Amino acid sequence: MPRAAHGQKKRTIRTPEDAFGQVLRAVRLSQSISQEALAFEGGYHRTYIGQIERGEKNPSLRTIFDLATVLKSSPSEMIQQTEAILNRR
Repeated sequence: MPRAAHGQKKRTIRTPEDAFGQVLRAVRLSQSISQEALAFEGGYHRTYIGQIERGEKNPSLRTIFDLATVLKSSPSEMIQQTEAILNRR
């Protein structure tokens, strides 16, 4: 599970959106990709990526596929990681 960045509080996982946001952020950071780069390559706005990562937005299936493609990840793997987080709470 990723650690909170310096000066940020660790978010409590309450919803599937929170869990998916945590997975998205972890995958993005593991590849050293900025929110801005992910947004640009995926065709989204940087603030939208931030909202997804904070669990404030519920991304569509299309969005999950688009972001996974940019991250060279599998949408199903990202969903499985989301499920694993939700099962631990």
